[in-house]
Amino acid sequence: MTRAVRFDRYGSTEVLRVVEVARPEPGPGEVRVEVVAASINPGEAAIRRGLFDAVFPATFPSGQGSDFAGRVTARGAGVQGIGLGQEVIGFSDDRSSQATEVVVAAANVVPKPATVTWEEAATLYVAGTSAFAAVRAVGADLGDVVVVAGASGGVGIFAAQLARHAGATVVGTAREEEHDFLRSLEIIPVSYGDGVAERIRAAVPEGVDAFIDTHGSGNVALAIELGVSPDRIDTIADFAAAKQYGVKSEGNAAGGGAQTLSELAALIVEGELRIPIDTIYPFERVAEAYGHLEKQHVRGKIVLRME
Repeated sequence: MTRAVRFDRYGSTEVLRVVEVARPEPGPGEVRVEVVAASINPGEAAIRRGLFDAVFPATFPSGQGSDFAGRVTARGAGVQGIGLGQEVIGFSDDRSSQATEVVVAAANVVPKPATVTWEEAATLYVAGTSAFAAVRAVGADLGDVVVVAGASGGVGIFAAQLARHAGATVVGTAREEEHDFLRSLEIIPVSYGDGVAERIRAAVPEGVDAFIDTHGSGNVALAIELGVSPDRIDTIADFAAAKQYGVKSEGNAAGGGAQTLSELAALIVEGELRIPIDTIYPFERVAEAYGHLEKQHVRGKIVLRME
C-alpha cells in the first residue's frame, strides 16, 4: 500500500484527505517514482471546488496534483536511460502527484540536478511551464519593457525572472511588502490597486511593450490602457478578458513538457532563476496547505514534503 490525496466530492479544503491506496505498478514505457516533494497550485483548488467542472471534470474519488520530484523505484518494459534510484523532476497527467508514490510515463521525467533542492524541483511543472509559455507568447526580448501582474506569486515570480533573463526590463505589480524582494531580483516593483496605470507610467516613462497577467482582476484592461498591442498581452487568469480583447491565453498547456523542465532546472543551477518557497507542509497537512494558498498573498510557492 501507499498513501495519496483523495477527495470524493467537490468542496472546500475539508473534503481533502490522505488515504491508503494500492501501490501503483508501472506499465510499458512507465516509471514509478517515490515522491519526495510536490507543489500545490491554484488551478487544483479550483478543480476541487468544482469551478472547472465543465472543462476539467473530476472522477470521484479523485486524486490531486501535477508537479513532483522524487526517486525512481521501478521501471516498466521498454524504459531506457533512467536508472533505479535516479533523482528526477516530473509531472503527472492524471492528477496523482500528491502521493507517496506515483506512476507516470518515462517521458514525463527528467534528471534533477544535484544543486536544485527537492522543493524547487517540485515547483517547476505547473507554475514554471505556465510562465515559460507566457513569456514566449508575448515575445519578451532584449530592450523590451514587460509588465508582470502578480509578480511575487507562484507563476509571476517565474515569469518576471524569465522575462528579465530574455533581456527585458521588467515591472512587477505586487503588494508593498514584496517590493524589496522584487528589487533583489532586478524587477521594478509597483503597487497594484487604484492608480496602478499612473505608477507604471512613472516607473517606465518610455512605455510598456508587453504584459503578462497572472492574476486577473482587470489586468488585461490595464494592459490595453497602457497601450500594449493585444498580440503582446498574455493572461493565464482571465479567459473572458482574453476573448473580449483578443489577447493571448497561453499557459501550462502551451509550455508544458520535459524539455521545459530541464531548461528551468538549468536556469536554477546557473543562478538565473530563484524560486522562493513560502511554506513547506508535511504531506498529511495538505488541507491546511491549500487553506493557506487560497488566502492568497503567497510569495512564490507552497510545497508538500512526503518525507
